Amino acid sequence: MTKKYVYFFGGGKAEGKASMKAELGGKGANLAEMTSIGVPVPPGFTISTNVCEYYYQHNEKKPPELDKEIDANIKKLEKAIGAKFGDKNNPLLVSVRSGAADSMPGMMDTVLNLGINDDVVIGLAKKTKNERMAWDSFRRFINMFGDVCMGIDHHHFESELTRIKKKYNRKQDTDLTTEELKEVVDAYKKVYRRDVGKDFPADAREQLNYAVNAVVKSWNTGRAVTYRNIHKLRGLKGTAVNVQAMVFGNMGEHSGTGVAFTRNPADGTNEFYGEYLINAQGEDVVAGIRTPDPISTLKSKMLHIYQQLDKIRLKLERHYRDMQDVEFTIQEGKLYMLQTRSGKRTGLAAVKLAVDMVREKLITEKEALLRISGDQLNQLLFPIFNPQAKAKAIEDKRAVAKGMPAGPGAATGHVVFTADDAVAWSGKGKKVILARKETSPEDVSGMWAAQAILTSTGGMTSHAAVVARGWGKCCVVGCGSLDIDARGKTITVDDRTIQEGDEISIDGSTGEVLLGHIDTSASPVIAGIVHGDKTALKHPTCQMFLEIMRWADKYRAIKVRTNSDSPADTRGARALGAEGIGLCRTEHMFFEGDRIWAIRE
Repeated sequence: MTKKYVYFFGGGKAEGKASMKAELGGKGANLAEMTSIGVPVPPGFTISTNVCEYYYQHNEKKPPELDKEIDANIKKLEKAIGAKFGDKNNPLLVSVRSGAADSMPGMMDTVLNLGINDDVVIGLAKKTKNERMAWDSFRRFINMFGDVCMGIDHHHFESELTRIKKKYNRKQDTDLTTEELKEVVDAYKKVYRRDVGKDFPADAREQLNYAVNAVVKSWNTGRAVTYRNIHKLRGLKGTAVNVQAMVFGNMGEHSGTGVAFTRNPADGTNEFYGEYLINAQGEDVVAGIRTPDPISTLKSKMLHIYQQLDKIRLKLERHYRDMQDVEFTIQEGKLYMLQTRSGKRTGLAAVKLAVDMVREKLITEKEALLRISGDQLNQLLFPIFNPQAKAKAIEDKRAVAKGMPAGPGAATGHVVFTADDAVAWSGKGKKVILARKETSPEDVSGMWAAQAILTSTGGMTSHAAVVARGWGKCCVVGCGSLDIDARGKTITVDDRTIQEGDEISIDGSTGEVLLGHIDTSASPVIAGIVHGDKTALKHPTCQMFLEIMRWADKYRAIKVRTNSDSPADTRGARALGAEGIGLCRTEHMFFEGDRIWAIRE
């Protein structure tokens, strides 16, 4: 029997399902599942992770029968949409996205608007009666295809776009007229021809081949490997490739795109939480190029879309019994869902979600315990800024800016402006804060090395925010008053300039940015349980921690004891629930205070 590599979804039916993440990746499995339960999803097909596995096992060659399967599924997609791939009069455009079994947000490649060329752009303009959207989609495609499939540095395209915007005095990409976008397309083609040595490919099927190869190859890029190592993701076959009919959020004021969470991923509050951009495509939100609007403001702009989204978020959360991270596009007043997955969350959110969902009878106590990792629980023990020290800093006018609080805790460190510098300085024992206009997947190693991340653009669903939350790392995003100059290695805010190496402090709970060092103090959990502070003991975070500990005691099968390295550590461990001493390290006890000098003598 011939092995199946491609799985179709569309029209309320799907060949895959949620349980097939190993074969279809998380994105493909959930697209199939959403289609099956009646959520509005653009049709498409998923090329399984088995292709990626085969590719790396066979000297970077794909299975010989794959092309026939892809062609057959393109025909199914054409029938479902009522348009033809590569046709100049009734064109079908597609997106090509990655999707591993375990979520790796932003680490692998995506290509949007595939299938467009000089003839198709004219047909698309006629078909949609929106010439500007057609040319905007064309310029986006050349940029993404050149970057992802041909390795052209994105900044080569960006500099041309900036030049043309400056030429016509346009502030935003959305301010460019149709004729100006045509000029951008011509400039992009010249960049492509100069860097690749040949003209931009016009054949849609050829474009698709390049894109599928690029997504498969992105599985082993440095950033993807680094991310898997950080998260200890082992035993995965590779990435799937999702080919899906394009829907367009860049068709004007009744179109848009967004990313949302069914609950607040920062603190776990049960509220619809997310961001969107009008007249934009999905990459604009996650890349942090423009700072999006909160999802709550969509009520006043498109009430029926907001209400539909709210119903879908509740439906998905009940179906998956977990907080979901969703992507959506609005095309001329019609809503489409492009993704759902279990949302990355801070430790505080993980604990609150677990406690709340048990109370709501969505999950059991045992399931709740299995959803909270040790690292997430540890985040509740992280220090916070000392209230008196922070108040003094504010009184001294050291609070210089405020952004969006995207990652937990508080951090102080020396400012650096590149991922490489963050890794290098950290390797020398210095605590650093990585400051960027926006982060990209290439910054992942520096983000991991830094104590905290600070960006001047992007929102709570941007790359920096999503990755930092997943790691439990302090992060402030969308701090628009900061002018972060990576080349000059300075941050300018009002009349103040922060140089590389200057110390700053950022509060991931409030979004505040302060000059200089600020001392930290114990979290409510440590203050209440270990230090005996009765006020801290009543703090909601401390109460949730105690609830989780009670469940752990109820279901655990082993006893827990502590290392006895010092009297203070031992008292703390006993207060947090250790039942006795498991190991007494007498040599460590000599490290206390003045004892070390006696040993050294």
